[in-house]
Amino acid sequence: MTSVVSHDPAVKPLRSNSRRANALADRLEQGARLLSYFAAGLTEAQWLSRVPGDGRKVGVVVHHVASVYPLEIHLAQTLAGGSPVTGVTMDDVHANNAQHARDNDAVTKEAALDLLKRNSMAAADAIRALRDGELDQAAPASLYSDAPVTCQFMLEDHAVRHSYHHLARLRAALKA
Repeated sequence: MTSVVSHDPAVKPLRSNSRRANALADRLEQGARLLSYFAAGLTEAQWLSRVPGDGRKVGVVVHHVASVYPLEIHLAQTLAGGSPVTGVTMDDVHANNAQHARDNDAVTKEAALDLLKRNSMAAADAIRALRDGELDQAAPASLYSDAPVTCQFMLEDHAVRHSYHHLARLRAALKA
C-alpha cells in the first residue's frame, strides 16, 4: 500500500506502469485544473457568495475540495491494502463539511488555490503509485453500508469526481 506524500511543484509527475492508475490520476488533475481556472476568474463578490441549497460560500467549497483529497486518498489506500473502511458514514462527512465551513469561512482565494494545487498533485502522485491489483482490491466500506467496493471505485466516486461535482454546482449557483 502507498501513502500520500508531499509534492514538489518543480518536479514533473511520475508516470505509473499502470495505464489505469495514470488515467485516474490524469482525470483527477484535469478536474482540479478546471476548478482552479474557474475559481481564479471569480470576482471577490462571487468568491464570497453562498451556494443555494448548500449555504457554504463559493470559496469555502473550493477549499473544501482541496482539503479532503488526503482523506479521500487515505480511504482508497485502505481498500487497496485489503482493509475495510470502518467508522466513516455520510453523517460524519456532513458533520466534517459543516465544521470545515465554520473553520474556513474567511479563506482567501490565494490560500484555497494553493491548497488545491498542492493536494491535487499529491493525490495524483498517490494514485499513480497504485498497481492494478490494488485498484481491483475490494473490502467493505462503511460509507456504502459496508458493501464491498474496490479501491478504484472509491477513487472514482470521491477524489476523482469531487472537483467536477462541485464545479458543476458552483457554475450553476453563479448563473442563478
